[in-house]
Amino acid sequence: MNTFVNDKLLPPIMKFVNTKAISALKNGMLYAMPFIIVGSIFLILSNIPIPSLATWLANNGWSALFSQAFNMSFGVLAIWAAVGIGYVYVRDDGHPEVALQAGLTSLAAFFIVQSLSIANPIVSAIGTGKAASGIGNLTGNQAAAAVSKLPQAMQAFLHTPVTGVLNLTWQGGQGMIAAIVIGILSGWAYVAMMNAGWKISLPEQVPANVASQFTSMIPSGVIIIAATAVYALFNKLGNTDLVTFIYHWLEIPLQHIGDSYFGILVISLLVPFFWFFGVHGGLIMGAITGAFLIPNTADNAALFKVGKLTLANGAHIVTNEFYNNFINLSGSGITFGLIIFTVFMARSQQMKTIGRVELVPGLFNINEPFLFGLPLVMNPILAIPFFLVPVVVTTTVYAAIFFQIVPPMNGVAAPWTTPPIISGFLIGGWKYAILQIFALAESILIYLPFARRYDKFLLEQELSEEAKIAE
Repeated sequence: MNTFVNDKLLPPIMKFVNTKAISALKNGMLYAMPFIIVGSIFLILSNIPIPSLATWLANNGWSALFSQAFNMSFGVLAIWAAVGIGYVYVRDDGHPEVALQAGLTSLAAFFIVQSLSIANPIVSAIGTGKAASGIGNLTGNQAAAAVSKLPQAMQAFLHTPVTGVLNLTWQGGQGMIAAIVIGILSGWAYVAMMNAGWKISLPEQVPANVASQFTSMIPSGVIIIAATAVYALFNKLGNTDLVTFIYHWLEIPLQHIGDSYFGILVISLLVPFFWFFGVHGGLIMGAITGAFLIPNTADNAALFKVGKLTLANGAHIVTNEFYNNFINLSGSGITFGLIIFTVFMARSQQMKTIGRVELVPGLFNINEPFLFGLPLVMNPILAIPFFLVPVVVTTTVYAAIFFQIVPPMNGVAAPWTTPPIISGFLIGGWKYAILQIFALAESILIYLPFARRYDKFLLEQELSEEAKIAE
């Protein structure tokens, strides 16, 4: 099995993970993390779970201010992705002098291929005649009836979209996959043109910051022209745009796969699987799953912001926080049970020593001391709980949300290093803090018999070594 995995299975997987595109995706998204985390803080502030305080903040205009900060940080996630991915792709290929221009070119292409329009706000307020608030003192049905009596020219005007504006819907989670695709393609095209010599070279006497602008002019121009051609193609032939097309035909299917029990179960198994053979499972799966789990987080955040966070309204069960704050709770393999055993119950010196080293990092979901110190890597005794605990916890959390024991996660992006219970409170309130306590208890119960057996094995080895030294 070891030979098969190392010689046949891991090489193609690692080759894929280390491709320029996946590396750009993984590292480019890091530039979005500050905006995701800071935006999450403002999401909490604009939705304080204390009714009296929430009412005061709303009545005094503070909720609107906090929403503004959220909308222009976390809410425009696709923009950060387009810039970051294009930037990293070109930078890592050996062209750091034009990497920023490449990132901005990627952003320009992302804007060009989407329709710069939004639905008429009056029509949006009226809705389909079922709106509860309607317009002014009219109900939704009364407003719709009043509009239907207007002259045809006026009705046509009211139904005409507002053009020349960015639709914020596509700058957030719903435009995420499109931004990733465009960022990767823009970076690839930029690098190809730079390597082919498609650039304007100026004399050495010209300052570098000025020369780099001319160097990037041809690649940027070609990408912008290509993006315009793509927009024209979708607009004239399909009466749509590329971002909308990608959302309906690629992003929605990917989000549904990631949001399924089968999808998250596979993810929960693959993280410890890669680690068992000494490969960073969290890094590999994080790079792959972020593309569709981060949009799920953004969708839930948008629903939470307007008070509609329910499965019936389209909230997702599986988000990036499900991955970060449950599947990797206390580290890959959810090794909290090992911490408890090694600190309080271990008899062998090796497990006692490693337990003391792991105690503090484990509180921040870092368990490399266990992975390489016990070790968990290639350890047949501890392999069963290492694989089993994430599956059990995943099933527990998924079922709790699916059967509405707890609400969907609120879209707050707690960093993966946030300690358990605290992260649970942030991503879903006190119910998720309790759910994390339950998950940690599952880890203790499952790891305990296997850890005891391994401890006995190590203790026998240590006593044998001591006996040999005494002789």
